[in-house]
Amino acid sequence: MLWGRWVALAVVLLAFAATPASAKTHWLCKPGTNAANCTPPLSTTSFSPTGQVLGVRNVRRDRKPKFDCFYVYPTVSDQPTPQATFAIDPEINSIVLYEAARYTQHCRLFAPVYRQLTLQGIGVSGASTATPQMRQTAYKDVRDAWRDYLKRYNDGRGVVLIGHSQGTFVLRRLVQKEIDPTPKQRNLLISGLLLGGNVLVKRGQNAGGDFKHVPACRSTRQFGCVVAYSTFNQPVPPTAIFGRTTMPGDQVLCTDPAALGGGSAPVTTIYPSAPFAPGTTIGVATNLVGIPRPDVSTTWIEARDAYQSECSTADGADVLQISPLNGAPVPNPVPDANWGLHLTDANIALGDLVDLVATQARAYEAKQTAK
Repeated sequence: MLWGRWVALAVVLLAFAATPASAKTHWLCKPGTNAANCTPPLSTTSFSPTGQVLGVRNVRRDRKPKFDCFYVYPTVSDQPTPQATFAIDPEINSIVLYEAARYTQHCRLFAPVYRQLTLQGIGVSGASTATPQMRQTAYKDVRDAWRDYLKRYNDGRGVVLIGHSQGTFVLRRLVQKEIDPTPKQRNLLISGLLLGGNVLVKRGQNAGGDFKHVPACRSTRQFGCVVAYSTFNQPVPPTAIFGRTTMPGDQVLCTDPAALGGGSAPVTTIYPSAPFAPGTTIGVATNLVGIPRPDVSTTWIEARDAYQSECSTADGADVLQISPLNGAPVPNPVPDANWGLHLTDANIALGDLVDLVATQARAYEAKQTAK
């Protein structure tokens, strides 16, 4: 069965580690490249929660973006080997469109291709065949791309980190090793959007755990901080892959991008109108979630107030619980309840995340100007 071995992903991802090796950077996105997937048009059709068209918006990009986004994508590769090559396959182009391209409304987007553990490698159709060296290779590809970005492209600009799933596990390590202990790099951090990857903090606190200096974001005007959550819409099973940790004294961080200060709030859901790379494993899985993808002429579809979000600690799991509003469809956990709505993490509140980083960037720029 296609999903029978997906639990192996959690075991593999949680074992990520660093290595001092190096490799040439292969860019999926940087200014002036791969415009169709990295900087597509921002035209957006708005829908009601029940699917009625409300109108079309021609969203404008900032003429001169003042900050950058550095994106590391999740496990998507369908290559038949346990470790991906640097090939930019259809699923790689689709994932950057789905999860990162919308942020180019406000930022320049940099996204390295990295030799990630493939779906085959993490055991989707059998036992995991990934090795520690493969995990190290994936990390050092991203680490070297980060160093390359800082050396050749950054020029003192603020940066938003964006990651999901395997991408978040890699970025957690990058922040631990490169950014958190280095004041010069910490001073560049606007925020880290580390989704679906069990970021840890000390229990009852906003820091500690993974990072000593970089705290959780608890205000829209706070910067140099982290937004992290995993999405569920049902009770979290005791065997859930996300939202739980066995690390003594730690808990998994949940920060709701629509209500950083706590409580609940409606979210703005945004997806590309194009289907995710047809015929791929993640393309099939995305369809099984059950969020409709209407046929429209715009690049994006948007639904405001279709879902409500709130960080929950029920049953000892720290997750972002999503509930439908106003007749919106109920998403399906895929591949099963242990994963929750993992495949929706990046899009269920994408409108809120894009607005949040723009607000954080303004606060960051104001602080830099005042120095």
